[in-house]
Amino acid sequence: MHLEIVTFVSLFVSAIVIGGFASLLGVGGGIFMVPLLLLGGFVPTMHQATGTSIAGVVFTSLSGTIAYWGRRVINVRIGLLIMPMAILGAWTGAWISAFINARWLEIGFAGLLLYPAGMMLQGKPPKEIPLSLHGKVQGARLYLTAVVIGLIAGVASGMFGIGGGTVMVPSLAVFLGLDIVTAVATSLFVMIPSAVIGSYQHWVQGDLRPELALPLIIGLIIGAQLGPRFGARIPKRRLRQLFGIVLVYAIVNMILKAV
Repeated sequence: MHLEIVTFVSLFVSAIVIGGFASLLGVGGGIFMVPLLLLGGFVPTMHQATGTSIAGVVFTSLSGTIAYWGRRVINVRIGLLIMPMAILGAWTGAWISAFINARWLEIGFAGLLLYPAGMMLQGKPPKEIPLSLHGKVQGARLYLTAVVIGLIAGVASGMFGIGGGTVMVPSLAVFLGLDIVTAVATSLFVMIPSAVIGSYQHWVQGDLRPELALPLIIGLIIGAQLGPRFGARIPKRRLRQLFGIVLVYAIVNMILKAV
């Protein structure tokens, strides 16, 4: 009983910090929760860490979306365009995670993050980024870009137990030219249904630990309300650089887990 209380409190306190940081950056918090669960000895396998983490992502994104909605910075139109493929991708990623060797997937995903990490660390706005789609993105190009972003972010979400924000936020900024705060808020908005679907699939596969997810969820809800409030006081260049540091952390973390 004592160990159960210690576990609950440890996860609850950690989740408050993770929730605040995650909602500030537009990520679901999985890049922090997965190593917390795995390296902290709360779960024995990567699959259980992934399944339990993505359940927490549902509530990080929901709580963060509520906070950003009040500031009216969510681009609902772009979010709704991305959402269908993000949902499909999350289910697909969760399903195939049971069959594919996670080591190579982690290394591949770490490589995928290198470009957005470098871009964000420089603190550059979209108009200064060489690969940015200059001008207003609309028509077929808008729909195609939204489909690709949603699918990749969704698969990453379901497969790795993350919210998909590590892909979505820089992609929204680079390829659709969204302001960084709007990209963060829209990313959280899109994560809600995709994380729900990913969580369900992991539950079906037996990888979700509800007794560990509960303290994470409670702490994440509280913490996710704090991030947007602090974000309003941070210069946008610093916010981009802070996100870049998070991406570097994700890259290093995934490589270390793989080797």
